[in-house]
Amino acid sequence: MPFSPRGTVTRRAALALGTAGLASPLATPALGQAPWPNRPVTLVVGFPPGGQTDFAARVLQNGLQQALGQPVVIDNRGGAGGNLGTETVLRAKPDGYTLLVGNANPLVINPHTMPSMKINPMELVPIGMMLQSGLIFCLHPSVPATTVAEFAAWAKGKKGDVDYGSASSGSLSHVAMELFRSRIGSPEMTHVPYRGSGPAMQDFIAGRFQIMCDAASVVAPFIEAKQLKALMATTPERIPAFKDIPTAAEQGVPDFVVLAWIGLFGPKGTPPEVVQRANAAVNQACQDAAIRQNIVSRGDEPGGGTAEQLGEIMHRDHARWGEVVRANNIRAE
Repeated sequence: MPFSPRGTVTRRAALALGTAGLASPLATPALGQAPWPNRPVTLVVGFPPGGQTDFAARVLQNGLQQALGQPVVIDNRGGAGGNLGTETVLRAKPDGYTLLVGNANPLVINPHTMPSMKINPMELVPIGMMLQSGLIFCLHPSVPATTVAEFAAWAKGKKGDVDYGSASSGSLSHVAMELFRSRIGSPEMTHVPYRGSGPAMQDFIAGRFQIMCDAASVVAPFIEAKQLKALMATTPERIPAFKDIPTAAEQGVPDFVVLAWIGLFGPKGTPPEVVQRANAAVNQACQDAAIRQNIVSRGDEPGGGTAEQLGEIMHRDHARWGEVVRANNIRAE
């Protein structure tokens, strides 16, 4: 896939891995035990319907049903910044019938921004990457800048009279903005948190603040309508759906590959044969032409690859965002 930062998987590799997973024999079930799955599988989404995580579950739903031969039911458990859905799966029986569609926010950022959390998302068992999306940094059209260098100079000249928005305190759009700020000389800015990307985008368009970043699929409609001005993408290569938006590297921002990812996870103790079978199903769904087109048309990229690769990405981002949170004393409100 074009978005291939260190630790992710290329499109060709994903195809090979998926094919290998489908061809591999499943572990033999215990005597008298029916092979998994033999009844409906529930995908818990820790957010309300309509967001990117919910989209990932629903766009792959039919593909997963075909691959598994059983109904796949989506259960939206929004609340506590995604922690409610995560806890639901962590406490579920590890038999493969209750799985989590999870993103970076509750799994690798919340543990750092919510010190009182009583669950450990890192205990989840990675199964497979469902989709990923580069972030796009956008400016309000009133900002007289078209490049990162121009924005940095403008922001420093404003001497603190610059605001940036985010989906919420401690969200990926928040921590990514703080990392960006440090990369461009740490100009003084005020953080304006919201309760979700939707409300933030409405105030962004209205000029309440000057800069914000979010997943490509979230900001795409506003860029296309020229209500926002794209500054840069956080992918290693340009996003296929937005080939005119330069990458951070092209804009001179070092070490700034940031991806919003959504993966499938199971409770601690999920049997290896279930992980293998579910991973093969994710790969098969991500290779379906119609599903791929649906994902790519939004500016996202289909997932794929091995469970181990998803685990590596999860641990890498847990460490990376922990450093940013500590450096900026970020707390979720």
